[in-house]
Amino acid sequence: MNDIAAIRRLLEVLVLIALFVTAYFAKDLLLPILLGFLLALTLSPLIRSFEKFGISAPLGAVLLIGCVGLIIFVLAGLSAGTVATWSDEIPTMGNEIRRKLQGWAQTVEDVRSATEQVEQIGTENGSGKPEEVVVKQPGLLDNAMNTGARIGGTVAVALVLALFLLASGDLFYLKLVQSFQTFTGKKRALKAVYDVERRVSRYLLTITIINAGLGISVGLYLFALGLPVPYVWGLAAFLLNFLPYIGGVIGAVLVGAYAIATFDSVGYAILAPLGYQILTGIEGQFITPYLVGRRLELNTVAVFLTVVFWGWLWGIAGALVAVPFLVVFKVICENVTALNMIGHFLDKSSPDITATAADEPAAEKPGA
Repeated sequence: MNDIAAIRRLLEVLVLIALFVTAYFAKDLLLPILLGFLLALTLSPLIRSFEKFGISAPLGAVLLIGCVGLIIFVLAGLSAGTVATWSDEIPTMGNEIRRKLQGWAQTVEDVRSATEQVEQIGTENGSGKPEEVVVKQPGLLDNAMNTGARIGGTVAVALVLALFLLASGDLFYLKLVQSFQTFTGKKRALKAVYDVERRVSRYLLTITIINAGLGISVGLYLFALGLPVPYVWGLAAFLLNFLPYIGGVIGAVLVGAYAIATFDSVGYAILAPLGYQILTGIEGQFITPYLVGRRLELNTVAVFLTVVFWGWLWGIAGALVAVPFLVVFKVICENVTALNMIGHFLDKSSPDITATAADEPAAEKPGA
Protein backbone atom coordinates (compact mmCIF):
# COMPACT_ATOMS: atom_id res chain seq x y z
CA MET A 1 0.00 0.00 0.00
CA ASN A 2 2.84 2.38 0.84
CA ASP A 3 4.50 1.58 -2.48
CA ILE A 4 1.29 2.39 -4.36
CA ALA A 5 0.94 5.72 -2.54
CA ALA A 6 4.58 6.59 -3.28
CA ILE A 7 4.12 5.73 -6.96
CA ARG A 8 0.98 7.87 -7.09
CA ARG A 9 2.80 10.85 -5.59
CA LEU A 10 5.69 10.36 -8.01
CA LEU A 11 3.28 10.27 -10.95
CA GLU A 12 1.61 13.47 -9.72
CA VAL A 13 5.00 15.21 -9.56
CA LEU A 14 5.87 14.00 -13.05
CA VAL A 15 2.52 15.20 -14.42
CA LEU A 16 3.07 18.61 -12.79
CA ILE A 17 6.55 18.89 -14.31
CA ALA A 18 5.16 17.85 -17.70
CA LEU A 19 2.49 20.55 -17.46
CA PHE A 20 5.06 23.26 -16.75
CA VAL A 21 7.32 22.04 -19.56
CA THR A 22 4.34 22.09 -21.93
CA ALA A 23 3.43 25.60 -20.77
CA TYR A 24 6.99 26.76 -21.40
CA PHE A 25 7.12 25.52 -24.99
CA ALA A 26 3.45 26.24 -25.80
CA LYS A 27 3.47 29.86 -24.65
CA ASP A 28 2.28 31.27 -27.98
CA LEU A 29 -0.72 28.91 -27.90
CA LEU A 30 -1.65 29.03 -24.22
CA LEU A 31 -1.19 32.75 -23.56
CA PRO A 32 -4.02 34.00 -25.82
CA ILE A 33 -6.29 31.23 -24.50
CA LEU A 34 -5.59 32.26 -20.90
CA LEU A 35 -6.13 35.93 -21.77
CA GLY A 36 -9.41 35.06 -23.51
CA PHE A 37 -10.75 33.23 -20.44
CA LEU A 38 -9.67 36.05 -18.10
CA LEU A 39 -11.32 38.64 -20.33
CA ALA A 40 -14.52 36.60 -20.48
CA LEU A 41 -14.56 36.26 -16.69
CA THR A 42 -14.02 40.00 -16.32
CA LEU A 43 -16.88 40.98 -18.63
CA SER A 44 -19.37 38.27 -17.63
CA PRO A 45 -21.17 40.46 -15.02
CA LEU A 46 -21.79 43.09 -17.70
CA ILE A 47 -23.31 40.44 -19.98
CA ARG A 48 -25.69 39.40 -17.20
CA SER A 49 -26.59 43.06 -16.62
CA PHE A 50 -27.37 43.45 -20.33
CA GLU A 51 -29.69 40.42 -20.20
CA LYS A 52 -31.77 42.15 -17.50
CA PHE A 53 -32.45 44.94 -20.03
CA GLY A 54 -33.42 42.50 -22.78
CA ILE A 55 -30.09 42.44 -24.61
CA SER A 56 -29.17 38.87 -25.53
CA ALA A 57 -25.80 37.39 -24.60
CA PRO A 58 -24.52 37.18 -28.22
CA LEU A 59 -25.42 40.82 -28.94
CA GLY A 60 -23.97 41.97 -25.61
CA ALA A 61 -20.78 40.02 -26.30
CA VAL A 62 -20.38 41.64 -29.71
CA LEU A 63 -20.90 45.11 -28.24
CA LEU A 64 -18.46 44.60 -25.35
CA ILE A 65 -15.71 42.89 -27.34
CA GLY A 66 -16.15 45.47 -30.10
CA CYS A 67 -15.65 48.28 -27.59
CA VAL A 68 -12.62 46.58 -26.04
CA GLY A 69 -11.09 45.94 -29.46
CA LEU A 70 -11.72 49.54 -30.52
CA ILE A 71 -10.08 50.89 -27.35
CA ILE A 72 -7.04 48.65 -27.85
CA PHE A 73 -6.78 49.68 -31.51
CA VAL A 74 -6.99 53.40 -30.70
CA LEU A 75 -4.45 53.20 -27.87
CA ALA A 76 -2.08 51.14 -30.00
CA GLY A 77 -2.42 53.60 -32.88
CA LEU A 78 -1.74 56.59 -30.64
CA SER A 79 1.27 54.95 -28.99
CA ALA A 80 2.86 53.21 -31.98
CA GLY A 81 4.23 56.37 -33.61
CA THR A 82 5.62 57.71 -30.34
CA VAL A 83 7.30 54.43 -29.42
CA ALA A 84 8.80 54.13 -32.91
CA THR A 85 10.19 57.66 -32.60
CA TRP A 86 11.63 56.88 -29.18
CA SER A 87 13.36 53.78 -30.53
CA ASP A 88 15.25 55.98 -33.00
CA GLU A 89 16.09 58.54 -30.31
CA ILE A 90 17.29 56.11 -27.62
CA PRO A 91 21.02 56.80 -28.27
CA THR A 92 20.42 60.57 -28.14
CA MET A 93 18.34 60.27 -24.98
CA GLY A 94 21.01 58.10 -23.38
CA ASN A 95 23.69 60.68 -24.13
CA GLU A 96 21.49 63.45 -22.73
CA ILE A 97 20.88 61.52 -19.50
CA ARG A 98 24.60 60.75 -19.22
CA ARG A 99 25.47 64.42 -19.67
CA LYS A 100 23.04 65.57 -17.00
CA LEU A 101 24.11 62.86 -14.59
CA GLN A 102 27.78 63.32 -15.33
CA GLY A 103 28.84 62.94 -11.69
CA TRP A 104 27.40 59.43 -11.40
CA ALA A 105 28.29 58.54 -14.97
CA GLN A 106 31.97 59.40 -14.39
CA THR A 107 32.22 56.74 -11.70
CA VAL A 108 30.70 54.14 -14.01
CA GLU A 109 33.06 55.21 -16.81
CA ASP A 110 36.09 54.79 -14.54
CA VAL A 111 35.02 51.25 -13.68
CA ARG A 112 34.45 50.43 -17.35
CA SER A 113 37.86 51.80 -18.34
CA ALA A 114 39.58 49.78 -15.63
CA THR A 115 37.80 46.64 -16.84
CA GLU A 116 38.90 47.26 -20.42
CA GLN A 117 42.50 47.74 -19.31
CA VAL A 118 42.46 44.43 -17.44
CA GLU A 119 41.04 42.67 -20.50
CA GLN A 120 43.67 44.30 -22.73
CA ILE A 121 46.49 43.13 -20.44
CA GLY A 122 45.09 39.60 -20.53
CA THR A 123 44.94 39.67 -24.33
CA GLU A 124 48.53 40.94 -24.65
CA ASN A 125 49.83 38.19 -22.36
CA GLY A 126 48.04 35.52 -24.37
CA SER A 127 49.43 33.58 -27.28
CA GLY A 128 47.61 35.64 -29.85
CA LYS A 129 44.66 37.85 -30.49
CA PRO A 130 41.46 35.82 -30.49
CA GLU A 131 39.34 35.83 -33.58
CA GLU A 132 36.24 37.97 -33.34
CA VAL A 133 33.01 36.54 -34.68
CA VAL A 134 30.39 39.14 -35.45
CA VAL A 135 26.81 37.94 -35.63
CA LYS A 136 24.59 40.25 -37.58
CA GLN A 137 21.54 41.08 -35.48
CA PRO A 138 18.12 41.81 -36.95
CA GLY A 139 17.39 45.49 -37.43
CA LEU A 140 15.36 47.44 -34.90
CA LEU A 141 12.50 47.86 -37.35
CA ASP A 142 12.36 44.12 -38.02
CA ASN A 143 12.27 43.34 -34.30
CA ALA A 144 9.52 45.91 -33.76
CA MET A 145 7.43 44.51 -36.61
CA ASN A 146 7.83 40.92 -35.39
CA THR A 147 6.92 41.89 -31.84
CA GLY A 148 3.94 43.91 -33.01
CA ALA A 149 2.68 41.06 -35.18
CA ARG A 150 3.04 38.58 -32.31
CA ILE A 151 1.22 40.84 -29.85
CA GLY A 152 -1.49 41.61 -32.40
CA GLY A 153 -2.08 37.90 -33.04
CA THR A 154 -2.28 37.17 -29.32
CA VAL A 155 -4.77 39.96 -28.71
CA ALA A 156 -6.89 38.94 -31.70
CA VAL A 157 -7.15 35.30 -30.58
CA ALA A 158 -7.95 36.38 -27.01
CA LEU A 159 -10.72 38.72 -28.17
CA VAL A 160 -12.31 36.12 -30.45
CA LEU A 161 -12.21 33.44 -27.74
CA ALA A 162 -13.71 35.84 -25.19
CA LEU A 163 -16.43 36.72 -27.71
CA PHE A 164 -17.41 33.07 -28.13
CA LEU A 165 -17.35 32.41 -24.39
CA LEU A 166 -19.49 35.44 -23.59
CA ALA A 167 -21.92 34.79 -26.45
CA SER A 168 -22.50 31.21 -25.26
CA GLY A 169 -23.90 32.42 -21.94
CA ASP A 170 -24.21 29.54 -19.46
CA LEU A 171 -23.70 26.83 -22.08
CA PHE A 172 -20.01 26.36 -21.24
CA TYR A 173 -20.80 25.97 -17.53
CA LEU A 174 -23.62 23.49 -18.21
CA LYS A 175 -21.33 21.38 -20.39
CA LEU A 176 -18.76 21.38 -17.62
CA VAL A 177 -21.31 20.31 -14.99
CA GLN A 178 -22.55 17.45 -17.20
CA SER A 179 -19.28 15.62 -16.57
CA PHE A 180 -20.43 14.87 -12.99
CA GLN A 181 -22.48 11.70 -12.50
CA THR A 182 -24.67 12.43 -9.45
CA PHE A 183 -27.21 15.20 -9.00
CA THR A 184 -25.48 16.31 -5.79
CA GLY A 185 -22.18 16.51 -7.63
CA LYS A 186 -23.75 18.53 -10.45
CA LYS A 187 -25.36 20.94 -7.98
CA ARG A 188 -22.14 21.41 -6.02
CA ALA A 189 -20.11 21.89 -9.21
CA LEU A 190 -22.56 24.47 -10.58
CA LYS A 191 -22.46 26.40 -7.30
CA ALA A 192 -18.66 26.33 -7.33
CA VAL A 193 -18.50 27.47 -10.97
CA TYR A 194 -20.77 30.45 -10.35
CA ASP A 195 -18.87 31.34 -7.19
CA VAL A 196 -15.59 31.30 -9.12
CA GLU A 197 -17.07 33.42 -11.90
CA ARG A 198 -18.64 35.97 -9.54
CA ARG A 199 -15.64 36.49 -7.29
CA VAL A 200 -12.98 36.42 -9.99
CA SER A 201 -14.91 38.68 -12.35
CA ARG A 202 -15.54 41.14 -9.52
CA TYR A 203 -11.84 41.17 -8.69
CA LEU A 204 -10.58 41.46 -12.26
CA LEU A 205 -13.09 44.13 -13.23
CA THR A 206 -12.33 46.15 -10.09
CA ILE A 207 -8.55 45.90 -10.56
CA THR A 208 -8.88 46.87 -14.23
CA ILE A 209 -10.93 49.95 -13.33
CA ILE A 210 -8.46 50.89 -10.57
CA ASN A 211 -5.50 50.53 -12.94
CA ALA A 212 -7.32 52.60 -15.56
CA GLY A 213 -7.90 55.31 -12.95
CA LEU A 214 -4.23 55.19 -12.01
CA GLY A 215 -3.21 55.47 -15.66
CA ILE A 216 -5.44 58.52 -16.14
CA SER A 217 -4.09 60.11 -12.93
CA VAL A 218 -0.47 59.52 -13.98
CA GLY A 219 -1.16 60.91 -17.45
CA LEU A 220 -2.82 64.05 -16.05
CA TYR A 221 -0.01 64.58 -13.54
CA LEU A 222 2.70 64.29 -16.18
CA PHE A 223 0.67 66.53 -18.47
CA ALA A 224 0.60 69.15 -15.70
CA LEU A 225 4.39 68.87 -15.40
CA GLY A 226 4.74 69.47 -19.13
CA LEU A 227 6.15 66.03 -20.02
CA PRO A 228 5.56 65.21 -23.71
CA VAL A 229 3.10 62.45 -24.71
CA PRO A 230 1.76 61.86 -21.17
CA TYR A 231 -0.94 59.49 -22.47
CA VAL A 232 1.76 56.95 -23.38
CA TRP A 233 2.99 56.95 -19.80
CA GLY A 234 -0.57 56.68 -18.56
CA LEU A 235 -1.03 53.58 -20.69
CA ALA A 236 2.27 52.20 -19.39
CA ALA A 237 1.14 52.85 -15.80
CA PHE A 238 -2.13 51.00 -16.48
CA LEU A 239 -0.30 47.92 -17.80
CA LEU A 240 2.58 47.94 -15.32
CA ASN A 241 0.22 48.16 -12.35
CA PHE A 242 -0.84 44.57 -13.05
CA LEU A 243 2.67 43.74 -11.80
CA PRO A 244 2.47 44.03 -8.00
CA TYR A 245 5.39 45.63 -6.15
CA ILE A 246 7.75 45.86 -9.12
CA GLY A 247 5.43 47.44 -11.69
CA GLY A 248 5.37 50.80 -9.94
CA VAL A 249 9.15 50.80 -9.54
CA ILE A 250 9.72 49.99 -13.22
CA GLY A 251 7.28 52.73 -14.29
CA ALA A 252 8.90 55.30 -12.01
CA VAL A 253 12.39 54.49 -13.31
CA LEU A 254 11.29 54.76 -16.95
CA VAL A 255 9.41 58.00 -16.36
CA GLY A 256 12.37 59.41 -14.43
CA ALA A 257 14.82 58.59 -17.22
CA TYR A 258 12.59 60.17 -19.84
CA ALA A 259 11.97 63.24 -17.68
CA ILE A 260 15.71 63.76 -17.11
CA ALA A 261 16.34 63.52 -20.85
CA THR A 262 13.49 65.96 -21.57
CA PHE A 263 13.67 68.68 -18.91
CA ASP A 264 16.62 71.04 -18.47
CA SER A 265 16.62 70.84 -14.68
CA VAL A 266 17.32 67.48 -13.05
CA GLY A 267 15.63 68.68 -9.85
CA TYR A 268 12.41 69.44 -11.74
CA ALA A 269 12.64 66.15 -13.65
CA ILE A 270 12.70 64.21 -10.37
CA LEU A 271 9.14 65.43 -9.72
CA ALA A 272 7.90 63.07 -12.45
CA PRO A 273 8.98 59.75 -10.87
CA LEU A 274 8.25 61.12 -7.38
CA GLY A 275 4.65 61.89 -8.28
CA TYR A 276 4.37 58.53 -10.08
CA GLN A 277 5.46 56.71 -6.92
CA ILE A 278 3.10 58.73 -4.71
CA LEU A 279 0.13 57.92 -6.94
CA THR A 280 0.96 54.20 -7.08
CA GLY A 281 1.51 54.21 -3.31
CA ILE A 282 -1.93 55.74 -2.67
CA GLU A 283 -3.49 53.20 -5.01
CA GLY A 284 -1.71 50.21 -3.48
CA GLN A 285 -2.07 51.15 0.20
CA PHE A 286 -5.56 52.66 0.31
CA ILE A 287 -7.69 52.41 -2.83
CA THR A 288 -7.15 48.77 -3.83
CA PRO A 289 -7.49 47.30 -0.29
CA TYR A 290 -10.67 49.33 0.27
CA LEU A 291 -12.37 48.46 -3.04
CA VAL A 292 -11.21 44.87 -3.42
CA GLY A 293 -11.66 43.95 0.24
CA ARG A 294 -9.85 41.39 2.30
CA ARG A 295 -11.63 38.36 0.94
CA LEU A 296 -9.42 38.16 -2.14
CA GLU A 297 -6.23 39.52 -0.62
CA LEU A 298 -3.30 37.23 -1.33
CA ASN A 299 -0.28 36.07 0.61
CA THR A 300 2.55 38.48 -0.24
CA VAL A 301 5.12 35.69 -0.54
CA ALA A 302 2.82 33.69 -2.83
CA VAL A 303 2.24 36.74 -5.05
CA PHE A 304 5.95 37.51 -5.32
CA LEU A 305 6.90 33.90 -6.11
CA THR A 306 4.09 33.62 -8.65
CA VAL A 307 5.18 36.78 -10.48
CA VAL A 308 8.81 35.62 -10.48
CA PHE A 309 7.92 32.15 -11.72
CA TRP A 310 5.57 33.22 -14.52
CA GLY A 311 7.94 36.03 -15.47
CA TRP A 312 10.69 33.42 -15.89
CA LEU A 313 8.33 31.07 -17.74
CA TRP A 314 6.65 33.51 -20.13
CA GLY A 315 8.54 36.78 -19.75
CA ILE A 316 6.70 40.09 -19.32
CA ALA A 317 3.41 38.63 -20.53
CA GLY A 318 3.61 35.90 -17.89
CA ALA A 319 4.34 38.42 -15.14
CA LEU A 320 1.31 40.50 -16.18
CA VAL A 321 -1.14 37.57 -16.01
CA ALA A 322 0.45 35.98 -12.92
CA VAL A 323 -1.70 37.66 -10.27
CA PRO A 324 -5.07 37.27 -12.09
CA PHE A 325 -4.19 33.62 -12.65
CA LEU A 326 -3.30 33.25 -8.95
CA VAL A 327 -6.65 34.76 -7.94
CA VAL A 328 -8.51 32.28 -10.18
CA PHE A 329 -6.51 29.41 -8.71
CA LYS A 330 -7.17 30.60 -5.12
CA VAL A 331 -10.93 30.78 -5.64
CA ILE A 332 -10.92 27.32 -7.23
CA CYS A 333 -8.97 25.98 -4.25
CA GLU A 334 -11.54 27.44 -1.86
CA ASN A 335 -14.36 25.68 -3.73
CA VAL A 336 -12.67 22.29 -4.07
CA THR A 337 -12.38 20.42 -0.79
CA ALA A 338 -9.20 18.60 -1.73
CA LEU A 339 -7.47 21.94 -2.45
CA ASN A 340 -8.67 23.88 0.61
CA MET A 341 -5.26 23.66 2.26
CA ILE A 342 -3.61 25.41 -0.70
CA GLY A 343 -6.35 28.06 -0.66
CA HIS A 344 -5.66 28.80 3.02
CA PHE A 345 -1.95 29.13 2.29
CA LEU A 346 -2.62 31.64 -0.49
CA ASP A 347 -4.84 33.72 1.81
CA LYS A 348 -3.32 36.81 3.39
CA SER A 349 -5.37 36.64 6.58
CA SER A 350 -3.92 34.99 9.67
CA PRO A 351 -5.20 31.43 10.16
CA ASP A 352 -7.47 30.64 13.09
CA ILE A 353 -6.13 27.39 14.54
CA THR A 354 -9.24 27.00 16.70
CA ALA A 355 -11.65 27.12 13.78
CA THR A 356 -13.76 24.09 13.03
CA ALA A 357 -15.93 23.06 10.14
CA ALA A 358 -18.94 24.59 11.88
CA ASP A 359 -17.20 27.97 11.93
CA GLU A 360 -16.92 28.14 8.14
CA PRO A 361 -19.19 30.75 6.51
CA ALA A 362 -22.06 29.53 4.36
CA ALA A 363 -21.41 29.39 0.62
CA GLU A 364 -22.87 32.19 -1.41
CA LYS A 365 -25.75 31.39 -3.67
CA PRO A 366 -25.14 31.49 -7.44
CA GLY A 367 -26.08 34.76 -9.04
CA ALA A 368 -26.04 36.69 -5.75
